[in-house]
Amino acid sequence: MTRTVRAAAVLCAAGVLLAGCTLFSGSEEPAGDDVTTIKLVTHDSFAAPQEILDAFQQQSGIRIEVLKEGDAGALTNKLVLTKASPIADVAFGVDSTFASRALAEGVFEPYTSPEADRGPQRYAIDPEHRLSAVDVGDVCVNIDTAYFAEKGLPEPKTFDDLADPQYKDLLVVENPATSSPGLAFLLGTVAKYGPQGWSEYWGKLKTNGVKAVSSWEIAYSQEFSGSSGKGARPLVVSYASSPAAELAEDGKPRTKALLDTCFRQVEYAGLLAGGKQADKAGRVVDFLLSQQFQSTVAENMYVYPSREGVELPASWVQAAPQPPKPASLPGEEIQANRERWIEQWRGLIEG
Repeated sequence: MTRTVRAAAVLCAAGVLLAGCTLFSGSEEPAGDDVTTIKLVTHDSFAAPQEILDAFQQQSGIRIEVLKEGDAGALTNKLVLTKASPIADVAFGVDSTFASRALAEGVFEPYTSPEADRGPQRYAIDPEHRLSAVDVGDVCVNIDTAYFAEKGLPEPKTFDDLADPQYKDLLVVENPATSSPGLAFLLGTVAKYGPQGWSEYWGKLKTNGVKAVSSWEIAYSQEFSGSSGKGARPLVVSYASSPAAELAEDGKPRTKALLDTCFRQVEYAGLLAGGKQADKAGRVVDFLLSQQFQSTVAENMYVYPSREGVELPASWVQAAPQPPKPASLPGEEIQANRERWIEQWRGLIEG
């Protein structure tokens, strides 16, 4: 699941070095000569300007070594399988569709960041404070607006519209067993139609020619007509923020998200249980919640920052407004039914 489409210059990175501004609470003390390496395991879409990482190292004496382990689902599986001998000190990228599993398996240990009360607590899901929200990436259907204008078709707006015969063979989705956004979209249909009604809805989508592929990369970059791949399908499951990456020369977006189809996906960071450097690992979590790092997540990972007061790129106001009422499900309900729902989906779509 790669969301990074382009990198942008981060002006504050140089400012941290030249003006001496702090990266996060409690980091005022200058770093000594010794550098400690903290391993951060994350998903393939993690991206941070090197200037910011270098500035954090200079100020804190902590070098962040980044390990990437697939998408959120693959990352969670890896953390569970290696919990007896953790592969890193900190993990980032377990999202709200998988967090309940990681917590139930005892993957993380409690840590309350001094930065948490600056917005991330809005998305808290664990009374033991084992996870801190870093970003929000709402999963929604995206449309290629030019396609519908050229064909003289009205643009779909709702889940029900996607099953309308006039949109036959136009939608591509990701397999929820192998893709985090695919799972989020499945959960969005459960939230919309209920535990008893979602399968009937997917039956309608199958009749209407929905195509399922293994990953977001394939769906968006190869199958979707509104991306660089210029595929054949003008409807794709992606993110509310994706249109910000599809701006025409005049600055107007070529695609848009259907905000009535969105499911909230929050990504978390936490200290891995059993780590031997908890104090310094905690400072890495602080860094991920800091103003300086949070100001980079929109243009580098195409997600919304969890911290309050972080300014979004100007183009996002028109191209990528945050959905006002995205769907969600309780973590306990997801944990209890995730695998069963995925198997049901497979029977419906692949059977």
